[in-house]
Amino acid sequence: MYSVILTQYDGKILGPIAKVLGLLLNGIFIVLDKIGIPNVALSIILFTIVIYLLHTPLTIKQQKFSKLSAKMNPEIQAIQAKYKNKKDQASMAAMNEETQAVYKKYGVSPSGSCVQLIIQMPILFALYRVIYNVPAYVNSVKEAFIPFVSEFITKSSALTFISNKDNFANAVQFSKQFENEAFKLGGDNSYVINTFIDVLNRASTSEWSNIADKFPDIADLCRNTYETVMRYNNFFGLNIADSPKYYITDWWTNKGSIGLAIGALLIPILSALTQWINTKLMPQADQSSNNDQANAMAASMKSMNVMMPLMSLVFVFTLPIGMGIYWIAGAVIRSVQQIFINKHIDKIDIDAIVAKNTEKLEKQIEKKSGVTGAALNSAARMSTRTITEKSHTDTLNDKKREEAVQKSTEYYNKGYKPGSLASKANMVRQYNEKNNK
Repeated sequence: MYSVILTQYDGKILGPIAKVLGLLLNGIFIVLDKIGIPNVALSIILFTIVIYLLHTPLTIKQQKFSKLSAKMNPEIQAIQAKYKNKKDQASMAAMNEETQAVYKKYGVSPSGSCVQLIIQMPILFALYRVIYNVPAYVNSVKEAFIPFVSEFITKSSALTFISNKDNFANAVQFSKQFENEAFKLGGDNSYVINTFIDVLNRASTSEWSNIADKFPDIADLCRNTYETVMRYNNFFGLNIADSPKYYITDWWTNKGSIGLAIGALLIPILSALTQWINTKLMPQADQSSNNDQANAMAASMKSMNVMMPLMSLVFVFTLPIGMGIYWIAGAVIRSVQQIFINKHIDKIDIDAIVAKNTEKLEKQIEKKSGVTGAALNSAARMSTRTITEKSHTDTLNDKKREEAVQKSTEYYNKGYKPGSLASKANMVRQYNEKNNK
């Protein structure tokens, strides 16, 4: 059997996620119904707020990673430049080891931002399934269709009428469902009902009117059902199942309401505007570095920030208004959320994080090798002092002695940041090798 959109998406990964999100949306609608405002548009807005609030910890973690990455990138680029023309196995292993040391120092993972995206992407895809197919997850909305559809499917010409793309523009996307065995005599009646509701859920106002004209004996039931559905789908006079394009076309060709046309046109405009504002509030990639790859990625990101609002404008103009409401609500919530996240991120003391991670790394080294951080520092100082004594006479003055220490340290720390944990470990290693010969 083909997957029935109305009876909830049954994919192995997105299906369970969509069901959980659907329960949340259904719960919100029930609460609104209890207080006398059973409205799908308002449910979507509240639903979006809850979802993005739940995403806040992941968003903070992702942007914290971005801030730390910007701080450590010069060190990573220096290591890459150091081994640029060295392709032998030993050099590649050394580069990887030094790179990992930097990541540990800043307390991040090379796949840090990817992890957050991997977690968020299935939720977002499942979210679209729920928003786009509200009757599949909100019981009260589905039940509003049942009395009329139960009568409608008994008409001999109903299947031919509703599956005709000239009568219902969205019928073509359910063509496989109409070809299913369930539509033959003795088939699954619930499957047939669900498929009809799939089409009617996306039917425009004029398409509902066509049903009443074609089947006058159920015209009253059709109008009553439409009024109930419209009460659920009403958003400042607009039916969220209609697209902005529908209202513009209706005004232009059928002398429809210009007020509704203007209101519908505001949906894609607001969607593009809020998306643009949101991209401006997001942390921007730096294009001033000397790294060509980083600059290329920054330029690509800048282009995406321009394209996304434009894509939003086009898509929302043709999609049901309900999807536009979701996109606008999401962009507004993300923008407000971003303002507070930016303030939080700006207060983060990067140096304190590095110091904490360095201390943590020293403890890991101590546990693994049995050498304490204090012993490591002491050995590094001893190595430097020994080299100085062997390289210079006792008659050097204090200034020359300091210069000698610096030179010897630089000799043993070529390619390492002075004073870093990696440089100290390198000096100890070379000192031990020298004295064990």
